[in-house]
Amino acid sequence: MKRHTPVRAKKFLGQHFLTDEQVARNIVAALELPDHVDQVLEIGPGTGVLTKYLLEERRFVTRAVEIDRESVPYLLEHFPALKGHLIEGDFLKLDLAKLFPESFAIIGNFPYNISTQILFRVLEYKDRIPLVVGMFQKEVAERIASPPGNRDYGILSVLLQPWYDIEYLFTVHEQQFDPPPRVKSGVIRLVRNERSSLNCDPAFFITVVKCGFSQRRKTLRNALRPLLPSDFSHIPYLDLRAEALSWQQFEELARLLKK
Repeated sequence: MKRHTPVRAKKFLGQHFLTDEQVARNIVAALELPDHVDQVLEIGPGTGVLTKYLLEERRFVTRAVEIDRESVPYLLEHFPALKGHLIEGDFLKLDLAKLFPESFAIIGNFPYNISTQILFRVLEYKDRIPLVVGMFQKEVAERIASPPGNRDYGILSVLLQPWYDIEYLFTVHEQQFDPPPRVKSGVIRLVRNERSSLNCDPAFFITVVKCGFSQRRKTLRNALRPLLPSDFSHIPYLDLRAEALSWQQFEELARLLKK
């Protein structure tokens, strides 16, 4: 029998509402907060399947951001504890520094159409976000957690892994959503490590990584041609493809190219 959620899922928002209660419990249970963190932001609560279990926790304060105007009144009616803690708006446009002067964690069944943008915002606030537990399309989750040398390895893998220890937790099947997506989903956990800086210019590091993967079938000698100095005989790794390099090797490459 087809399951129906109380709020209509909107395709333009990339919504697929989780309906499996046990999966929801497992996602919330993966939120292992450091002692100094007592604020959690849920992105896109939708019908509140995660919210319900987050609000049961007494070790942190749950806040949520929801862009769907139909979801907001439903959430406030069914979860009165969210009053004063529910932000109606676009997560990508929030002033996170103003909303969270201290550290906070992020959790959510992230809308597919903005999931990678969410992670780029996490990178912007990496010194304030020690933990992320999120559900993504399975291939995106695998890419983020992938080690070098794997075809799934990509830009987000390299940009996130210097700052976060990333673990692929479990897969969620299509039938556990309403409406069912066309692909499986994956839940991952990102835990901030103790690294405070890179041994290269951080902006140039991002440039090198993006340029290296822009033509991933080519060797770095060709992909990075716009960045190469006239004499690049001392630059290592140029005969490899981007997917073969660890983030540490990209760091070294960025440092040498900058010189």
